[in-house]
Amino acid sequence: MSSRLFQKLLVETDEEKAILQRDSQVKKDIYTDQSGFIIESEKFLDNKSSIMVRKHTRFVDFPRHKHNYIEINYVYNGQLNQKVGNEDIVLRKGELLLLNQYIEHEIKACDREDIVINFIIQPQFFEYIFSYLAADNVENDIGDFLINSLFNHTNNGQFLYFAVSEVESIQELVHKIILEIMEPSVLSESTIKLYMGLLMIELIKHSDKIAKQNDRLMEHELIIESLKYIDEHFKDASLYELASNLNQPHYRLSKNIKKVTSRTFKELLQEKRLREAKELLRNPDVTITTIVEQVGYDNISYFYRIFKSKYGVTPKKYREQLIHQ
Repeated sequence: MSSRLFQKLLVETDEEKAILQRDSQVKKDIYTDQSGFIIESEKFLDNKSSIMVRKHTRFVDFPRHKHNYIEINYVYNGQLNQKVGNEDIVLRKGELLLLNQYIEHEIKACDREDIVINFIIQPQFFEYIFSYLAADNVENDIGDFLINSLFNHTNNGQFLYFAVSEVESIQELVHKIILEIMEPSVLSESTIKLYMGLLMIELIKHSDKIAKQNDRLMEHELIIESLKYIDEHFKDASLYELASNLNQPHYRLSKNIKKVTSRTFKELLQEKRLREAKELLRNPDVTITTIVEQVGYDNISYFYRIFKSKYGVTPKKYREQLIHQ
């Protein structure tokens, strides 16, 4: 533990000073503009940021609430007592709790030396991490957690509790992320993404350290296989071929994909193709006609129409903007 950082975190925030002086309750307008207690990421993140850390406010009980983001609680020092869903959990120094945006929890007041760091993370931040997990065909609780968080299909809460205080690699990564966010440099945004990806991998490696978790909402193996198939075969992907590969009736697979991801197979395939086209447009030596063929379309007018609908500009205009940046 960095002594300098610990001393910095011990200092009371303005919110904590007000709580100590007036013995007040949590001021909801700091956290939400909604009538219900749903903490909003917009209160802490600007439009350009997808992740930040915030010291959990001490000296006051937090009533039952949700978030519209994924949260990671990390106990830097001391402990954190809370009820997550219907389970009482005491999170101790060095332990992590992943909460998706649908889980409710309430938190007991922390003492002065109970330093808890809350990672506030937009669900979209994890899309690239999930793509790697799907590509590697990794079946694990984090993959299940990310599917449920990224693809808004049930609104049911989920959490993962990692008792990893003795895992040095995880502790080092978390501390590095905290420092990068609290003391940013020119490359901090890229560095944080890399560290967070490594953290997810380390948590997967230590999935035996999951101390408590709620029941899995559903088995996601077929969906992971479907997303992997789209990622690898987007040029000529077919629902019928995928269904045959997975030994599933195509209509049932189609229904399950829609249920879990809220998108059809065709919509997921189109999103993948457009992302690939967007990357290929960075190379001025590749003609747009060639790009259209490489991503699996044979109608250039249709491609122009869906590209503009997705990104607001034509492929040609998008390439021109890249050149003039």
